[in-house]
Amino acid sequence: MGIKVHGIPHGATLRVLATLHEKEIDFELVPIDMKTGAHKQQPFLSLNPFGQIPALEDGDLKLFESRAISKYLAFTYEENGTSLLYKDGKKMADLAVWMEVEAHQFDPIATKLNYELGYKLYLGMETDNAVVEEYEAKLAKVLDVYEARLATSKYLAGDSFTLADLHHLPGLQYIMYNKVKRLVDERPHVSAWCMDILARPAWGKTRALQNDFN
Repeated sequence: MGIKVHGIPHGATLRVLATLHEKEIDFELVPIDMKTGAHKQQPFLSLNPFGQIPALEDGDLKLFESRAISKYLAFTYEENGTSLLYKDGKKMADLAVWMEVEAHQFDPIATKLNYELGYKLYLGMETDNAVVEEYEAKLAKVLDVYEARLATSKYLAGDSFTLADLHHLPGLQYIMYNKVKRLVDERPHVSAWCMDILARPAWGKTRALQNDFN
């Protein structure tokens, strides 16, 4: 039956698409019409009862939540493409920590800033500068932690590119297009890491899908 990804090449779905490209796995992207609310209706709700994209089908397996999907793909198709995980228990524990950091420390802040500085402008809405200032300060603190970490490690979970780095790609992509980019540029190790992971061929293929969709 092959792998099917239900969603659009934006936001969280990009994590799944990037993982599939890193793992060199063939898949079918099944577009979901968000404008008509198809994600809040059947048959999509049979894939994700919360009505959020993406969702994945791999044979008779159905999954939702982008980070869970990426972990499944990296583990199940471990022999394909880029490893993205570690077999060593201590290294994997460290990787798990930085995946949690992305999900709970980085992503909520990046999402809020990208909403205020990107999506609102796209919709013709007014940016809340007080919110931007508040979340810029929060992001700076997180990136200070990253700068210290990346001063001793090429990637967040060691010397290999892993899911801990990949999960950042959607948020980083949008940050690099707005004024918050300066917070990355001011930190040399964060800046080098960001340029490295955004330049990966698999991410280029993911971006190409995004451009085709637009």
